[in-house]
Amino acid sequence: MKTYQDLEYFSQWSDTDKDQFAISIVKGLVMDATREANSGHPGGPMSCADFAFILYKHYLVFDPNDPTWFNRDRFILSGGHMSMVQYALLLFSGWLELNDIKGFRQLHSNTPGHPEVEIPGVECTTGPLGQGFAMGAGMAQAEAYLRNIFTNSNSKASSLVDHYTYVLASDGDLQEPVALGTASLAGHLGLSKLIVFYDANNAQISGNTNRSDSTNYKKIFDGFNWHVQEIDGHNHNQIKQSIENAQKDNRPSIIIGNTIMAKGAASMEGDHNTHGAPLPQKEIDLSKLKLGLPNDKFYFPEKIKMYYQSRFSKLSAVVKLWNDRKEQLSSLNNTSSLVSICLDEKLPKTVFPFFASGETIATRKAFGATLDTFATELPNLVGGSADLEPSNYTGNFAEIYKDFSKLDQSGRNIPFGVREFPMASMMNGIALHGGLIPFGGTFLVFADYERPALRLGALQNTRVIHEFTHDSFYVGEDGPTHQPIEHIMSLRTIPNFNVFRPADAKETAVCFRLALESKHTPSALLLTRQGVPVLPNDYDDLEEGVRKGAYIVEDCSEPPELIFIATGSEVSLAIETCKLMKDKNIRVVSMPCVEIYENQDPEYQTSIIPQRGCLKVTIEAGITHGWEKFSGINGLSIGIDHYGASAPGKVLANEYGFTAEKIESKIRAHLKSLL
Repeated sequence: MKTYQDLEYFSQWSDTDKDQFAISIVKGLVMDATREANSGHPGGPMSCADFAFILYKHYLVFDPNDPTWFNRDRFILSGGHMSMVQYALLLFSGWLELNDIKGFRQLHSNTPGHPEVEIPGVECTTGPLGQGFAMGAGMAQAEAYLRNIFTNSNSKASSLVDHYTYVLASDGDLQEPVALGTASLAGHLGLSKLIVFYDANNAQISGNTNRSDSTNYKKIFDGFNWHVQEIDGHNHNQIKQSIENAQKDNRPSIIIGNTIMAKGAASMEGDHNTHGAPLPQKEIDLSKLKLGLPNDKFYFPEKIKMYYQSRFSKLSAVVKLWNDRKEQLSSLNNTSSLVSICLDEKLPKTVFPFFASGETIATRKAFGATLDTFATELPNLVGGSADLEPSNYTGNFAEIYKDFSKLDQSGRNIPFGVREFPMASMMNGIALHGGLIPFGGTFLVFADYERPALRLGALQNTRVIHEFTHDSFYVGEDGPTHQPIEHIMSLRTIPNFNVFRPADAKETAVCFRLALESKHTPSALLLTRQGVPVLPNDYDDLEEGVRKGAYIVEDCSEPPELIFIATGSEVSLAIETCKLMKDKNIRVVSMPCVEIYENQDPEYQTSIIPQRGCLKVTIEAGITHGWEKFSGINGLSIGIDHYGASAPGKVLANEYGFTAEKIESKIRAHLKSLL
């Protein structure tokens, strides 16, 4: 074994010796960083260091000067707690500095406890286990679709998008159902450029994995139609051969690497206690001796960095050829628009669909019509639903643009099946890959299944469009299990997440456009099952108001005594109620997006909803909690603060007081109580 004392003769070392010593340095950095921070996870990074280094050094294709180069291979550390192994390799790559490593887990450092997408070279934020696996599958799906549509557009554009997506997963990742749900779909879709390394070190925080898991993952993934290999995860020749085998197969691949937790530790190899706590300093000192390292903290010799970067000139040449090719294709008629829309991510103009004023149409149906209209101009708009095409009105899109499948990866509709959480996580991955705008539909009540992915999408500033239909008790006969009550307000609590609840078909179309334009914010469109009347506003006036989150749909000639603030289907109900109360000066405000409204300047906000001089009434078919910030101390919030029941929607509306007559009665009773 070569040691630091032999570095004088480094040029004479074999590549095998160089790789092994570099990996020892990675492990030294892992031990020192976690010890310095007095927190972190050294065991996992040490067990997977062999695979991670071999992949980065010999196989990963990227631009040494630009971590955002479009055709790079993607690497996702799904087991985000193992972050230090990735940070060490980003140090080797020149995208982090040694001081970043020393600042591991400290405030405002470039090396937080779990990888975050803002860090150069990190493709997605991970930590919540299983989601990195699913986001990797989404990236692989995006690559496959883009590769095929460019190839279909022009033979000269063949393989313009052509790269691998590598995922490093832990035991905990595979125990999360979102990973296996995604794996099932990935195998079905034939995502051949998705390669997963499973670091099977058989140790978790609470002990060995056999306390809670005896799954035969080899059989499981074989059943999912994956290419499966099982190797010694510390044998470099086996690692290299397994990567090359995976690259040649037409199925997604999983490499089950049997590894040892904290590999290289002096006396704690295989000890589950190394999973979630720094090694004792004495153990670190002895481990460095075992690994051939000096006792120096954060040892990182320049020779090893130069060795790692020795193929950078070749990578740069690959990047230049690709950039030149892209430039040439951008001038060809049949590919220029694809380059502009998908690679340069320029959003073309879209036309709104026509909806006749006074027509009664469910906003879910309006979404489908808008989707079909926008899709003609947006080849990068892809998505599907969780087996609810007829209910989400995405079926026409699926029929026109066909399913993305193993046999046809140019299809734009992704048949997610009943996999809400994998769907939302994959959509995050598609968006993070770049080039595509994903949408996914299900019932609003099932947003609970997607919640971790919604949060992670918002945290990563993804442009993802979530279509949530059947947005209230008006679902009716399906009963309380399918009637969202708390969900609307619950979604509004997610930071950097726009919740749109449009009043009618036209508002739906405008909200859809705003979601398309929101490059750094996920959007949810909450849509009705039941028909609602199309309001008389034209698109120009409507769009101006919706873009500010709230606007006046009905006003009075005198200063308002009452202001009705409503969303979704309750806007038309508020207008009906207004007509019954002609003795009052009433303004009706539609608030399709609370988040956007609250970001407007105070002058605009008070022009719509004055702070004084009038009584505010909020109306929404969901819980009233949260509306008090708009209704105020003396105001009234009308909603439903209990679960629903199984009955036709109109019957429930009468039962729960969502008729114009009953709302009028509540308001007048409230006014009387204030006297």
